[in-house]
Amino acid sequence: MKKKKPSSERIYRVLFLCTGNSARSIIAESLLNHNSDGRFVGYSAGSHPRGEVHPYALELLLHLGHDTENLRSKSWDEFEEADAPVMDFVFTVCDNAANETCPVWPGRPVTAHWGLADPAGAQGTEDEQREAFAEAYELLERRVKAFLSLSFESLEGQELENKLREIGHLAS
Repeated sequence: MKKKKPSSERIYRVLFLCTGNSARSIIAESLLNHNSDGRFVGYSAGSHPRGEVHPYALELLLHLGHDTENLRSKSWDEFEEADAPVMDFVFTVCDNAANETCPVWPGRPVTAHWGLADPAGAQGTEDEQREAFAEAYELLERRVKAFLSLSFESLEGQELENKLREIGHLAS
């Protein structure tokens, strides 16, 4: 059972964006929620969502002990609505979403690009395709854990943005 942080500590909200919201952003959302001890809440969305989470992403997450019950492919439009949670951070995890005109997010969250190859586009045998998902998971896990290790109370402004960009350049 995961330990929850005392409710007096700030809870940060993080939105992961990609185009289809079927693999990378879903995996990042799940990793953040799985590893943050309740100090962060992860969300994901896409500019042109596929409408379903890729079955290999769900299979991998379930195999690794993640809760997948509330994972779904959705539009970033949901996070522009008046009753949407205000984000502290917004990360793009694919090049298409990074190059698209993103909405103006309420609260002016800190943004960074953490691009990586789309495992949903992997070619080859089923095992090779599953391996692409495992590789994406490993890279996103490294980035999410580096993000969670930052001292948010002491970092601000340009220093924080630089750290987030560095994390986006972590290679597998």
